[in-house]
Amino acid sequence: MSETITPPTAVERDVSAPSAQPGGKPRWIVMPVILAATFMVALDFFIVNVAIPSTQRELGASPAAIQFIIAGYWLSLATGLIICGRLGDLYGRKRIFLVGLACFTAASAACGLAPSAEFLVGARIVQGLSASLMMPQGLAILGVVYTGAARARAFTAYAVTLGLASVSGQLVGGLLIEADILGLSWRNCYLVNVPIGLLTIALALRYVPESRATTRTRLDFVGTVLIAAGLVALVLPLVEGRERGWPLWTWITLAAAVPLLITFARHQSRLGARDGGPLIDMRLFRERAFSVGLVVTVLFNMLMGSFFLFLAIYLQAGRGMSALESGLIFTPIGVGYFVASLLAEPIAARIGRHVLTIGAVVMLVGLGLTYLMVDRIGVVDGAGVLIPAFALAGAGMGLVLAPLTNTVLTNINPEYAGAAAGVLATSQQVGGAVGVAIVGVVFYNALGSRTDPGAYPPAFLEGLVWLVAFTVAIGLLIQLLPRRRPVHV
Repeated sequence: MSETITPPTAVERDVSAPSAQPGGKPRWIVMPVILAATFMVALDFFIVNVAIPSTQRELGASPAAIQFIIAGYWLSLATGLIICGRLGDLYGRKRIFLVGLACFTAASAACGLAPSAEFLVGARIVQGLSASLMMPQGLAILGVVYTGAARARAFTAYAVTLGLASVSGQLVGGLLIEADILGLSWRNCYLVNVPIGLLTIALALRYVPESRATTRTRLDFVGTVLIAAGLVALVLPLVEGRERGWPLWTWITLAAAVPLLITFARHQSRLGARDGGPLIDMRLFRERAFSVGLVVTVLFNMLMGSFFLFLAIYLQAGRGMSALESGLIFTPIGVGYFVASLLAEPIAARIGRHVLTIGAVVMLVGLGLTYLMVDRIGVVDGAGVLIPAFALAGAGMGLVLAPLTNTVLTNINPEYAGAAAGVLATSQQVGGAVGVAIVGVVFYNALGSRTDPGAYPPAFLEGLVWLVAFTVAIGLLIQLLPRRRPVHV
């Protein structure tokens, strides 16, 4: 049986984590195990976009089914994150992580072997629910296993993994489809998770320690119903509204999300006041780094989610690139992101929140340069001139995202590590959905009924204006964060 690590208190000072767990098991291996699972979950957001055309041809899927192949994963993941984060606190983070990982691996196999579009939609929903079990546990485990400088490095590595999965999804998907291993075409985009998942399960069973909240309470059933209903009401119309022409039900559902989420917050406050074991201890939001950091996280994911999606559409529909070619164009973003992410943590240790400000400025320059280049080049001209702009945009993203996770979670009581991680992960998914919805309206309104390549650059430029606005808002909000990251292990 795995050893249980007692969560550290919130008042200990900064020390580096020891190299081994109790019993002599190496502690360093926990990080790659968690990051492998995290990479799979994040990759599946983007890799599927590349597989959609061949999926539709082979399965004869309707437009509605194709849409739910994407939306089902997003919706089920976003809805379950907060609930599943609390499950880990109560019943063991390693246990819930392993359940999610096993289910995700099985669901990936089901997706890859799907005989029909309807079966694939169902398997994608199970995949998303399984991912919601894994994601908050991964962050919480990193926060409990590692301390001090090692924890900062772990959170940075987590953020780097999320970003690289987002940037490389298009390229990895294009490579898998192009390679057509065993003639499986798009199915490889799902089946690639199976061997990785099985290996990760074996390593997690052996090396990941168990941890849980020291205070055991029952799961808040009323809060579970309220947050699930509120998040479905918020996210479903955002991911479905534009494709369906924003029918009346989308606006009614969005309006219903407000009282549901307000009722949830009040219910959590009442439970917390009498130590009734809420899903979210609302006192978390008194920590300025947490509350402001969540807003920055939402805005940042609004930017990233919409930028990657509509850039891919612009490159493929507007510039006639294949999925693989457009994936290769994403490479400068990934390189800039990776290099900046490695530099972000040591810079943050010296200048605190100002590294985030620098990142926002670099992003702004990169997006501005992208606007100028897209406005300048024609439909036929090479897209190589965009590489410097993309590299700068990616570097700015790395300087923001890598320290942001650590900033949000660093001063959180370990008793609610899973719940806090669930709130952070939920803010990422909701931000992505909101960004795609807002920029999607702008992009497709500018596109109108035109489908010729020349229509896409102006539409992409109009969307970029909103991305610049998001970046400016991020830069301003960063100034509300604590001047220096608090030391906490």
